[in-house]
Amino acid sequence: MLIKPEKLQAGDRIATVSPSWGGAGDPELRWRYQQGVKRLEEIFGLEVVAMPNSLKGTDYLYNHPEARAEDLHTAFRDKSVKAIVANIGGEDSIRLLPYIDFEVIRANPKIFMGYSDVTISHLFCHKAGVSSFYGPAILTDFAENVEMDSYTVEMVNRTFFSSEPIGKIQPAKQWTSQFVEWTEENKQKRRKMQPNGGYEILQGKGTVRGQLIGGCIEVLEFAKQTVLWPEDSYWDNSIIFFETSEEQPEPDFIKYWLRNYAAQGILSKANGIVFGKPKDEKYYQAYKTQITQVMQEYALTDVPILYNMNFGHTEPKFILPYGATAEINCETGSFSIVDSGVQ
Repeated sequence: MLIKPEKLQAGDRIATVSPSWGGAGDPELRWRYQQGVKRLEEIFGLEVVAMPNSLKGTDYLYNHPEARAEDLHTAFRDKSVKAIVANIGGEDSIRLLPYIDFEVIRANPKIFMGYSDVTISHLFCHKAGVSSFYGPAILTDFAENVEMDSYTVEMVNRTFFSSEPIGKIQPAKQWTSQFVEWTEENKQKRRKMQPNGGYEILQGKGTVRGQLIGGCIEVLEFAKQTVLWPEDSYWDNSIIFFETSEEQPEPDFIKYWLRNYAAQGILSKANGIVFGKPKDEKYYQAYKTQITQVMQEYALTDVPILYNMNFGHTEPKFILPYGATAEINCETGSFSIVDSGVQ
């Protein structure tokens, strides 16, 4: 069992970190960071503090992975900090691994949230035995042009400000992956929203429950065969969540990666799998084809799979707490987190 962190209350202090790309500190993007911070303060009533190295910019943080790791340690050690939110993802946070002290995280459990390459930092928490949260980041969701999406706001409130079970996660009514260039001139330009088709059942029947584990499928490749890779027991009776990044990997890669999970015996241990909406819905059908092909190859066609879910590289998004019990209901095509995220 992973340790659940304590819930948030208005007035709590939270830390922002850059465990991956350091763009939040670049002069041309500082406004975007400040916009995200302002939303945390005004919508959720939180006090926000940047960790010492987190705003030193792209070049410095790329060249100093140890500084990024130290910011994580600083945030976890600081008793006045109740939660930690990543500024954004990137591609190289696996380089922090040699500098991470897992005992610091284990001894100071608290909310940690981000997505994409931040999957690696989630695995740091997982290795330390602490539940973390696959969800919004400062520069993306919190700093959304004009205003935060109400769906994301609701999910933050339900996940972090209440110790009640999170409950049924309805599909977002609309979605977007449109990229509007991050310039101050575009601050008032809303992204174009698309009607959302809702969740799709790719296979399976009945209702299953399991503990959540997963992340960005490309980033998980960095972690295989390292000390970060979860022990076999963590995959037992799990509900695995996968999503793809803005790099929109070719469909064949989904097939190759899933075959590896099948060959490791991971897919046969799982009670169910959920897949995030592909960015821009590119390869929407092609990914489904590859997923179902691999499940057929390994005689796993009874494993319930939900597809097109609002997490990862799509906005708005819900939040997945590692280790929490989730439920897939194939009869109603619904998804619930029947656990609380916090205590």
